Amino acid sequence: MKPRSQNPGPERPPGFTYQRFRRGILRRGSDLVLHCDRVALTELCERYGTPLYVYSASMIRQRYQALDTAFRGFPHTICYSVKANSNLSILRLLARQGCGFDVVSGGELERVLAAERKAARKVVFSGVGKTREEITAALKARILLFNVESESELWTLAECAAQLRTTAPVALRVNPDVAAETHPYISTGLHKHKFGIPIGDARQLYAKASGARDLKIAGVSVHIGSQITEVAPFGEAMTRVANLVNELRRDGHRISYVDAGGGLGIAYEKQDFVDFSRYVTEYARLIVQPLRKLDLHLLLEPGRAIAGPAGVLLTSVLYRKTNDRKQFVVVDAAMNDLIRPALYGAYHEIVPVKQRADSAVRFDTVDVVGPVCETGDFFARDRELSAVDEGDLLAILDTGAYGMVLASNYNTRTRPAEVLVDGKDTRLIRRREKVADLLRAEL
Repeated sequence: MKPRSQNPGPERPPGFTYQRFRRGILRRGSDLVLHCDRVALTELCERYGTPLYVYSASMIRQRYQALDTAFRGFPHTICYSVKANSNLSILRLLARQGCGFDVVSGGELERVLAAERKAARKVVFSGVGKTREEITAALKARILLFNVESESELWTLAECAAQLRTTAPVALRVNPDVAAETHPYISTGLHKHKFGIPIGDARQLYAKASGARDLKIAGVSVHIGSQITEVAPFGEAMTRVANLVNELRRDGHRISYVDAGGGLGIAYEKQDFVDFSRYVTEYARLIVQPLRKLDLHLLLEPGRAIAGPAGVLLTSVLYRKTNDRKQFVVVDAAMNDLIRPALYGAYHEIVPVKQRADSAVRFDTVDVVGPVCETGDFFARDRELSAVDEGDLLAILDTGAYGMVLASNYNTRTRPAEVLVDGKDTRLIRRREKVADLLRAEL
């Protein structure tokens, strides 16, 4: 343990900041307490318990607006990637901003329609394994575009459209063979990956599709991966897509849309923080530059970039223990609540919800682990962390994307509640599960 000067920790305005918090009628004394917007996270834990997901509505709006502003000089629609965080209240919040949606399953489409029925006209349907039932539901909803991943899927889509006596708007998802520096599990833009059609084969398949009366060639789609923090690969991919669009138009196809996909990463470690507005401005410049003279409507599919920093997972310290010299902080959240560290070895900043107001804080090197019976059930290993006691609260930051959507009931653990904060207002947007909920579906 070593003393260190107090640091209020990473601040991510307008969502999560440390603020002075006073209690009682006399309001004597004060602590530095992590707030979501203007609400102390300690109060939310008292009301709803832990583990608990908390989201900042103001940050979601800010991130969406920053992206929308960055592309304001080019016709575009931002189609939020529902798989990042699919809570109905968050989808409604984004729909009210004018956002479209990118879905990868029939269930996600149903979520969008439940949140805002009119949003169907701004939905793109991606994914390599669309079923006939999912395709039929999307055709009936009259979505904007199908991003087709294979020739077999193309003919299945044509059959479904024929049965409904309608026309399916399609874009082929091309694989540009562009490498992106990201985790191999979420890289999708190389020929060795399951996604898309090799860009060299695209013209031939577009020619075949143009002869199907139940299909309408509408665009070209691309997506090279997720959590990409260097923006240069996006520009490289768009240059290849622009060349393909020119070739397709010379072949006689009417290409109205280019779907640039998503994948824009966020800074999970505070030393990597950048000004988001400047970051997305450079991203937009690289995306738009190759398309500038093509008279197209651009579609974008951000998910993590909007929702990721807007959420935290709150957890209580159950126990502290030491095995020889190894120190563990055991918390009540687990890998079933947030699987990214176990699945990807992903880094998430972990901070105390309440910080001492004096000038020095002890720091320990610890593993932060959960109660699940797996060695892989951890949130941090050998992490230098402000010393905490049993009963203290911790916040695992940047969990607004790929947090609750990946949660499970492993070990028959119930999934957390979710709360949305907007200024001073708080709203429970998913109640905490009970074991009875899990048993109800079993026969």
